[in-house]
Amino acid sequence: MVSIAPISQQIWDMKYRLKAVDGTPIDATIDDSWRRVAKALAAVEKPEERAKWEAEFFGALSDFRYMPAGRIMAGAGTDRKVTLFNCFVMGTVPDSMSGIFEHLREAALTMQQGGGIGYDFSTLRPKGAPVKGVGADASGPLPFMDVWDSMCRTIMSAGSRRGAMMATMRCDHPDIEAFIAAKRDPGRLRMFNLSVLVTDPFMKAVEGDEPWDLVFDGVVYKTVKARALWDTIMQATYAYAEPGVIFIDRINRLNNLWYAENISATNPCGEQPLPPYGACLLGSVNLARFVRRPFEEEADLDLVELDRVVRLAIRMMDNVVDASGFPLPEQLAEAKAKRRIGLGVTGLADALIMCRARYGGPQALRLIGGWMRAIQRAAYLASVDLAREKGAFPLYDAEKYLAGPSIQGLDADVQAAIRQHGIRNALLTSIAPTGTISLFADNVSSGLEPVFSFAYTRKVLMPDGSRREEEVTDYAYRLWRRLKGDAPLPDYFVDAQVLTPPDHVRVQAVVQKYVDSSISKTINCPEDISFEAFKDVYLMAWAEGCKGCTTYRPNDITGSVLSVEPKKDEKKQAEPELPLESAAAHARSDDMFEAGGVVYMTKPLDRPEVLPGKTYKVRWPESEHALYITVNDVVQDGRRRPFEVFINSKNMEHYAWTVALTRMISAVFRRGGDVAFVVEELKAVFDPRGGHWMQGRYIPSLLAAIGEVIEQHMIDIGFIHKEEVEVPEKFRRAAEASPPAGSLKGMRGCPRCGQPSLVRQEGCDACFSCGYSKCG
Repeated sequence: MVSIAPISQQIWDMKYRLKAVDGTPIDATIDDSWRRVAKALAAVEKPEERAKWEAEFFGALSDFRYMPAGRIMAGAGTDRKVTLFNCFVMGTVPDSMSGIFEHLREAALTMQQGGGIGYDFSTLRPKGAPVKGVGADASGPLPFMDVWDSMCRTIMSAGSRRGAMMATMRCDHPDIEAFIAAKRDPGRLRMFNLSVLVTDPFMKAVEGDEPWDLVFDGVVYKTVKARALWDTIMQATYAYAEPGVIFIDRINRLNNLWYAENISATNPCGEQPLPPYGACLLGSVNLARFVRRPFEEEADLDLVELDRVVRLAIRMMDNVVDASGFPLPEQLAEAKAKRRIGLGVTGLADALIMCRARYGGPQALRLIGGWMRAIQRAAYLASVDLAREKGAFPLYDAEKYLAGPSIQGLDADVQAAIRQHGIRNALLTSIAPTGTISLFADNVSSGLEPVFSFAYTRKVLMPDGSRREEEVTDYAYRLWRRLKGDAPLPDYFVDAQVLTPPDHVRVQAVVQKYVDSSISKTINCPEDISFEAFKDVYLMAWAEGCKGCTTYRPNDITGSVLSVEPKKDEKKQAEPELPLESAAAHARSDDMFEAGGVVYMTKPLDRPEVLPGKTYKVRWPESEHALYITVNDVVQDGRRRPFEVFINSKNMEHYAWTVALTRMISAVFRRGGDVAFVVEELKAVFDPRGGHWMQGRYIPSLLAAIGEVIEQHMIDIGFIHKEEVEVPEKFRRAAEASPPAGSLKGMRGCPRCGQPSLVRQEGCDACFSCGYSKCG
């Protein structure tokens, strides 16, 4: 078993270790988890070959050289009803009420089993358009997106992870301006990532400053200047990091399946453009594990071993298509017809450092091109071999497939092999977010992102009150220290804080040349970048051949950058004191949340004999009897915090769910920490039958009314302030307003653990401390 950092052990225990319902570990070691996955993926092989392939798969997994996506690691070889696929684009939303809500149901079922989803809302008529037969005007796509957003908030995806969604809209839809501005409101559409589908004619119109028609169903609703609309997109992205842009015509033109499908949406992080009901599974080869003679003049990648592992990875991923369940039969049919997979990379930045190449520089771009070409070649030849053994994907049409521009760009011998034997998988490569699996893989750099920070420390409070310092270091940095001792870091040790946006774009562009699908990457921009320079990043991405672009600039909506001490090579930056989530300990973090007396712990508080509290009466118009909500508090360090909740009513229809709700909320309260999120979740629950006006305000559901009561109680006892619940981002910024010394530049407070180690990468928020991740 390999030795890995404590934080990597923690990620494994939290996310990927198989445990019984009562929490008892079933996987005793990380190797046990790899064996479970290897056995599950080998089970679809011929009976006489399963033992052979299980051993081969285990060998590729056990040293973190191939990292299957989290869904596979957590779900393969278990009895859980989850999908092993990460990515789905749902069916085309029809422009009818019944069709819209049928697709809402499908979305809920998919997210329930752990799938992230994407939707194109361009098919819905714009606001104000007539609705024939009912004498009304359409509300437009955005209010229906609000319904999706509310649904997503109530669905806890498999593996204790919130659902994530992508919403796209064409650049010529009449409601595109409202779509662009939607996230100006900090509380709206928080479960969505938003992207504008940008067409080639639109980009041509932008270049020529030409008029641009906003059209639906053949009717021109408005004409705008294309360049002005482009600037509107850029200004929104500059101000609050969304929407991104997807160059949709380029995606469809370069699609291997150009003859069999049309794409208008992507998965939540954008690396998988998919057709209706399209599904794709993900995995990454860890380039940092293939470097020979790291930091020496002759350092290079072991391309022979890389070729071998890529071929094993392709076989494993192809087997997942047959081993996985699917939430919907349409998704199963789509996956089996095309056998689409998305093999990518992680640890790229670390591999560059170990090969003495500066991220974004000429040498790095040459190396990346060579590595990615080798991966592409090995992946295609492996899929050809699988086609010889098991057959080509059902929709394979040799003449049309080989005529695709992307296939024509392959080496001649690879094209010849496809022509002779067919190919098993229609598309093979993609660069996905790898934040959590990269942490698990001994904290290598994520995907193709640069290293965010090389070293920092966090202090962990132990059960006996003592303090333990834990160093969190990047893989390449740690290896340098082990091999070179205290020698100063060379100039090729660059992190995200010193790179320019063009550095990011150049890397994304060279990788895209060898990737079938697309790339999930966040171009982190400095807060003080000018708008003109910022806007040029997207134009550069278009000119360089990228399929999309996403940036992140710290701002008032998404969160501000924390202050940082002057950076020194040999000085570790310090994080505030917080416990490991998996430690059997409880601790207090006064540094982070002084005003609220927030306590983080894993042991529940003991219940005192007597507790102060209040009982509130709530009348809901649809219920004959009132609800009585009692909130009791515990006093700690002279401050009150909510401890338990009881809900009672004479209406027996409410009995089962109110008992379940009170037990769950009370269990959360007794664990401590920032429990204000309970209010946020309750208030976001949307009743499709409609809410009610109460005391001059619209309350969307009875659960939301309960959330209002608990919120008011928290305010009354001084546990929270009003604005902290209404706009969750402000609550985090309140914690960041007086950041602890040594907090890392570019990192924000994590909503789970509170540490200032939340970064925006690959279209997702990812916490370097506890592994929390959220796309949307």
